[in-house]
Amino acid sequence: MNRYAFHLDISVERYLDYYRGTANSVVVRATSGQTVRFPASLLQRFVSSEGIQGDFVLLCDDNHKCIELQRSGLHSNQDNA
Repeated sequence: MNRYAFHLDISVERYLDYYRGTANSVVVRATSGQTVRFPASLLQRFVSSEGIQGDFVLLCDDNHKCIELQRSGLHSNQDNA
C-alpha cells in the first residue's frame, strides 16, 4: 500500500471548478516531494463554508488506485461528513 501525505488549502471559489466538473482531478505535492493526482470527488466530504483546508493522507493500492482519502494531523477536527 502507498501512502501520500500533503496539505490542502482550496478556497470555496476554486472548489467550484471541481464541483462543476470543470476540473476532475487534483494534483498535489506530497510531503515526500512526489507529485500525486487523484479524483476530485474524494474531496467532497471535506468541503466546508471556507473551502478545504488541512492535512490529508491518500491511501492507494500497489497499482496506484485510490483506496481512501483521510484527514490527518492538527486539522482533523474540521472533518465535515
